[in-house]
Amino acid sequence: MRVVVAKDYKEMCALAADEIEAEVRRDPRCTLGLATGSSPVGMYQELSRRCKEEGLDFSQVHSVNLDEYVGLEPSHDQSYRYFMNDNLFDHINIDKANTYVAKGVGDVEENLREFNAVLDASDVAIQVLGVGPDGHLGFNEPGDTLYDGAHKEVLDESTIDANARFFATRDDVPRYALTMGMGNIMRARKLLLIISGSKKDAAAKLLMQDRIDPHCPATFLRLHRDAVVFLEQSLADEIGYKG
Repeated sequence: MRVVVAKDYKEMCALAADEIEAEVRRDPRCTLGLATGSSPVGMYQELSRRCKEEGLDFSQVHSVNLDEYVGLEPSHDQSYRYFMNDNLFDHINIDKANTYVAKGVGDVEENLREFNAVLDASDVAIQVLGVGPDGHLGFNEPGDTLYDGAHKEVLDESTIDANARFFATRDDVPRYALTMGMGNIMRARKLLLIISGSKKDAAAKLLMQDRIDPHCPATFLRLHRDAVVFLEQSLADEIGYKG
């Protein structure tokens, strides 16, 4: 696991965008695993700028997303399909037919079968990740058991609390999500974890220790052959990371 400490969020997002750009230029037909949440937004903005101003070409790129809430239509402004369109896809020259976000409505079991089939057929070059305050990746919540494949996850109360700011009330936050499993994440050829936002210090500190703990799923990055973790200097100082 390689840790990159950036002076601030803007630099961190530019460095993460460098990793994506290098892969897209190396293989214009690559598959990218994408994430939602506030952490990667700056990186998506930088990639959009590079597409518009520097000719970074996404026209043949495919993508698959980590997760989606159960119960939200794609048009709902808090669905992850809406998020991806609004923060990235509408601003680059990707063919949306080549982008995949699991369905949040309809038959859950059928949606999971489709999600797993897409994942089985995908060779993900880079998987983008954020981390929750409790250490979750995607919606793989802490616990004694983690799943290999895509599955329906019951969201922890702490996750609901963290996401409540995006909804009118806490009661509006979905209680379930479809998510890639830890096996799906770990099978990507490279992992990019962007740690940003409040209350991430505990998860970041655990990640820096030489211990794998299913109660902090982020620690599984330590097992991956090519994982890159991006920290802001302020967070590195807060958790005592010296490099």
